[in-house]
Amino acid sequence: MCLRLIHISLISLVLACPAWAQPESESDPESKAEKVVTLNTKADGYRGIWYMNQPSGDEYVYKYSGGLGTYCAKHKPFAIYCPEVNKTFFCYGGSTAEDNRQLLHMVSYFDHESKQVPRPTILLDKQTNDAHDNPVISIDSDGHLWIFSTSHGRSRPSYIHRSVRPYDIEEFELVHATQSTGDQEIPITNFSYMQIWHSDKGFHAFFTRYGDPAARTIGFMSSSDGRQWSSWQRLAAIEQGHYQVSGIGIDKLGTSFNYHPQGKGLNWRTNLYYLETEDNGDSWHTVDGQPVEVPLTDVQNPALVHDFESEGLNVYLKDLRYDARNRPVLLYVTSGGYEAGPGNDPRTWWISRWTGKRWERFPITTSDNNYDFGELSIVSPYDWRLIGPTESGPQPYNPGGEVAMWRSVDRGRTWNRVRQLTQESPMNHTYVRRVLHAHPDFVAFWADGHGRQPSESRLYLSNSNGDVYRFPESFDGPMTSLEKVP
Repeated sequence: MCLRLIHISLISLVLACPAWAQPESESDPESKAEKVVTLNTKADGYRGIWYMNQPSGDEYVYKYSGGLGTYCAKHKPFAIYCPEVNKTFFCYGGSTAEDNRQLLHMVSYFDHESKQVPRPTILLDKQTNDAHDNPVISIDSDGHLWIFSTSHGRSRPSYIHRSVRPYDIEEFELVHATQSTGDQEIPITNFSYMQIWHSDKGFHAFFTRYGDPAARTIGFMSSSDGRQWSSWQRLAAIEQGHYQVSGIGIDKLGTSFNYHPQGKGLNWRTNLYYLETEDNGDSWHTVDGQPVEVPLTDVQNPALVHDFESEGLNVYLKDLRYDARNRPVLLYVTSGGYEAGPGNDPRTWWISRWTGKRWERFPITTSDNNYDFGELSIVSPYDWRLIGPTESGPQPYNPGGEVAMWRSVDRGRTWNRVRQLTQESPMNHTYVRRVLHAHPDFVAFWADGHGRQPSESRLYLSNSNGDVYRFPESFDGPMTSLEKVP
């Protein structure tokens, strides 16, 4: 079925109110979840969603905007390589040919043997134009794909789907997951900013719950089977709350987070914190092993990595990795404020790494927007790489730009740009995601889109050499090759 027919048959249109103004109050997401239509239909090509947040009334038009099918920083992961079938599976926020702001959750794969992709599966219509509702992907030990469909706040329901067959995108079923609270099993129907990791112990999820009690309260839960989950743990609820990015190491899970100061509004986010667990959330401690009681509620606490508030800087989190010694490496950007434009320069990309005794902090480069985004790949102990839109693009000072590859051979102390991957692009490239357990043919995944007005959005991948390929917006037949970008 072509996208046009699917688009006509969908029950709901894009929400009329601006996505950045969505209410955060509860509106019975459980009943909405029961009404979800799992589409399991096919698109005729690869199209991402265009999204904007908060009109700014200046030349940059919005606080941030663009092709955001692989947004946002607090959603992880979007792509996973499976050597068992030699395929990289991925998800993204898609759209239709008729409406680039209708959010459809899409699932597909890249076949490393044939170097081709199939028609993507349309999993569901999220009933919104808000890219904060983009999906994330996980794969269990039996090869079943799991798609976690997030929600921006509490006004819409969230969903969990599982592929009916291992390593297969043709058919998904809705999972009626529950969390344990005392002697009760409560349905899980709402979560925000999901980051889902899988190990031989099962699933490990970092997420956000709005108004619980902070405006953005960060949490953790786990499950051996994806259906029955532990009770939700609040990790921190300092003043107005937090953003977090998480990661998985060897028998270790960790989270880095900032905080929203009281009275300044949620556009302000500062400081850098880190917590970890080695027992799947039974206990939490600082990087040097000091036990802490969660949730953290004080600005000054043992998890503090660096006090950026005293320097007047905002902190935009990007990634958390573990190095060859199983020590955390934090990637983030600092700036002078939330508004787009040169007034808040410099936007400095940093890593903070734990040496075993102390945190060390090193700059990588600068770019021109707070929402420029890439992720860190630790290829080997002395080969660290960052692929991201660090170069100014056709819509300067809007999110994204031209994509470059940066490399460090001294464990993050110094960095060199080794290749610019895109150039003379008509639209900014945004939100470059790394692939978990990546195959050299597919190490990064992202979208493009106009930074200042609604536009089409195309999808791209890069191999480890920095060669870029574009996914086709439409094609005939069940499989097709990608177009190499000059």
